[in-house]
Amino acid sequence: MRLNRVALGAFACALVFPITAANAQIILNVNSWVPPSHLLTADITMPFCKDMEDVTQSRVKCNLLPKAVVAPPQTYDAVRDGLADIGFSANGYTPGRFVATDVAEFPFLGDTSESISIAYWRIHERMLAKLDEYKGLHLIGVFTHGPGQIFNTKRPVAALKDLEGMKIRVGGGLVNDVASALGSVPMLKPAPESYELLSQGVADGVFFPKEAAYSFKLVPVIKHATFIPGGLYNVTFGLVMNEGKWKQISDADKAAITKLSGEALARRAGKAWDAHDKIGEKAMRDAGIPIVNASPEFVTEIKARTAGLEKAWADKAKAKGLDGAAALAALRAEIAKPTQ
Repeated sequence: MRLNRVALGAFACALVFPITAANAQIILNVNSWVPPSHLLTADITMPFCKDMEDVTQSRVKCNLLPKAVVAPPQTYDAVRDGLADIGFSANGYTPGRFVATDVAEFPFLGDTSESISIAYWRIHERMLAKLDEYKGLHLIGVFTHGPGQIFNTKRPVAALKDLEGMKIRVGGGLVNDVASALGSVPMLKPAPESYELLSQGVADGVFFPKEAAYSFKLVPVIKHATFIPGGLYNVTFGLVMNEGKWKQISDADKAAITKLSGEALARRAGKAWDAHDKIGEKAMRDAGIPIVNASPEFVTEIKARTAGLEKAWADKAKAKGLDGAAALAALRAEIAKPTQ
């Protein structure tokens, strides 16, 4: 009789406190290779994490690791292998790994990260995902930084002749080809190394969005800026999760997290980057850094030099089963739509 009472008590406790995978708390370790204050962490990844915690009633939470577990180019592999559970990276940091993502990195696509990022996600979902370039990872979302500009320590850049021979730090991807086509010497280095490269004279300049002027503390170092209407280039990013961790999450919580992902993440990231681009531009103007607004003649020069890049990329995309020209046309059509 006593055993029956014990068994009944245990059964009652199980009803009140069911121990199931759906209720077990899942902690996701977040890897970041930029300072905690940088918008990639502070305004994109961690706010996404906070919303994820809210919609899952704390069943899924994030823990920001105190430092990156690997160098930036190894981020995707680190997340895939479980060294971290969530991370972001620039796709161009791993040359040869991605082809489809270059679709959103061409010159003159648009003047806001928000419009380009939302369009990029839509085209990724519609046309690029079939290539499975994030294989082995759960893709939370994709986005781009703000339209890329020219910063240097040497002289005003108002024509291609001014850029000739300059050693330019770039983030990889299509911008490497853009830099070469314009007559500069591209140096593929992670963004956090930019201050050191410029201050030590290893690089003469950087191609970056406007926000980088303050987020990477470049204002004391850069002496000249050139703004290109529509952007000289963009860099694409992916925010990814370890597949094993994703599978541990209940179906109901997955559905709730998915609503925060994809286009919602692209919109969040784009808005954040646009806001920080304004801060970066203000920082440069407040510091009195001379700014050249590219003339129509300079834009024409750039277009002439970079005209062959689209076909070269389309040929690479075709080899992987993607109609690159159609994808690029579809992207531009999406960018032209209102973002609201």
